[in-house]
Amino acid sequence: MRFLHTADWHIGKKLNGYDLLADQKYILEQILQVAKDKQVDALVIAGDLYDRSVPAVDAVELFNQTIVEMNLNNQLPILAISGNHDSGVRLEAGSPWFAQTKFHLHTRLAQAFVPVEMADVQFYLLPYFEPFEARLYFEEDLKTIKAAMQRVVEEMKKSFDPMKKQVLISHFFVAGSSRTDSEIQIEVGGLDGVPADLLTDFSYVALGHLHNKDALQEKNSQYSGAPLKFSVSEANQQKGVFLVDTETGTREFIPLTPLHELKVITASFQELLDPEYYQQMDREAFLHVVLTDRMIIPNMMNQLRTIYPRILSVERSAGVVEKRKIEKFKKRFNSPQQLIGDFFKEIASAQLTETQEEWIAKGLQAVTNREKSEQTCSQEN
Repeated sequence: MRFLHTADWHIGKKLNGYDLLADQKYILEQILQVAKDKQVDALVIAGDLYDRSVPAVDAVELFNQTIVEMNLNNQLPILAISGNHDSGVRLEAGSPWFAQTKFHLHTRLAQAFVPVEMADVQFYLLPYFEPFEARLYFEEDLKTIKAAMQRVVEEMKKSFDPMKKQVLISHFFVAGSSRTDSEIQIEVGGLDGVPADLLTDFSYVALGHLHNKDALQEKNSQYSGAPLKFSVSEANQQKGVFLVDTETGTREFIPLTPLHELKVITASFQELLDPEYYQQMDREAFLHVVLTDRMIIPNMMNQLRTIYPRILSVERSAGVVEKRKIEKFKKRFNSPQQLIGDFFKEIASAQLTETQEEWIAKGLQAVTNREKSEQTCSQEN
């Protein structure tokens, strides 16, 4: 069978204060058109349907209109899960009868162990979850997402049909992936990233959470990326969806065209005000401006907005140089342990001992557990 892999719709999201509902409606209509043109058997949404756990009314209206058009009017089966931005409890309302129209929406861990079967595929819909949820479900001492995920996969494998292919739909951070600025961090320094080798039992893993389709390079696992650019850090990314064919074992990236592009431009203030300059560019695009001027410019943003109605931000070129230095520094370190080890070596002129490394790992894990405990208490209150 063939299906479209999408994720991170984030309906209701704003970009530096600009409403994106029209842009989202435009891109969702494109996704439906791709599904029709390619005659797919199903559409996958790997989490973060909404941008907030309590979405605004107009965001809910757009989501409902989209699902009606896709699922009811075009009889397109949908396989969806809740992400870390969604409220599973709120999304779950109505799901018992959604399934009657082949709109399978899973929001609880318990639902992940009963596969949705279509043609030659068993789909395992695993919504975003915290380790404590796995601890309660299995009644076992599962303290990390790695341990929880290992137990989850073991449970799923009990229902694997050797005559079918298995596809996992989930929403989490896979260790070794790269981020952009528009994603909420749901792990600390790689300590809670899910190792890719835990996913090798699946023919395909349709991932959500990271907005860059190239965030992970694995043979059987893929982030679809978000369908729109949600931050300046994504300006150079190509957005789209993946067409997955389970019979051939292939996936094809299909680009999407936004209603308004997001671009970074470098210019002086006088250039930006010059008709010969701005009449040759897409002034309706969302723009991040790198300004080459050094002097103070009174009322700068208001002057620019009269010409560029969707200007997001302005940055001095000197700031870009400093940012690049910081990014270069960040890339030197893969984890907090490595950063601490480098600092220790610089100060003490010696390497950390194995015992010291164990102490650091335990300390970082304690911080992670405490943060998650506080987050859980906050949610419960």
